[in-house]
Amino acid sequence: MGYMDYRGTYIVVLKSEQPNTVQIGKLGLLGIHKGYYVYIGSAMGPGGVMARLRHHRKISQRPHWHLDYLRAQMEFYQAYALFSLERKECECANLMSKSEIASEPINGFGSSDCHCRTHLFYFSSHTKMVTAISRISEAGRINLDLLC
Repeated sequence: MGYMDYRGTYIVVLKSEQPNTVQIGKLGLLGIHKGYYVYIGSAMGPGGVMARLRHHRKISQRPHWHLDYLRAQMEFYQAYALFSLERKECECANLMSKSEIASEPINGFGSSDCHCRTHLFYFSSHTKMVTAISRISEAGRINLDLLC
């Protein structure tokens, strides 16, 4: 298996420059604030993490995942990955939800196939976002690689 096919867990950071509202599929309306939105997902299928990140970097003409709806309104800022054959997205989301600096903007986002409240988190500043992602790595002993 080549590097480009590695499966695993990823974190996408989107940046919002201005307030807005977006319809997230059947979940409903999400009020967007200026700041950073962190989404935690996994890619265990063909192409792995890199293929999923290529998808999320573009604006989807036909939204499929919850993040596709949000991505259309925000700048793709950066991405992290944990290459593993094990799904770690729920572990990472649970660690993030325990952070006092993270807020959960909408229940059910990216978590329709698990028992997590959400896989989307909001941060009002760059410093808070970086701190929260660092804490995931430290608390879960998870080695996240900054990809872009």
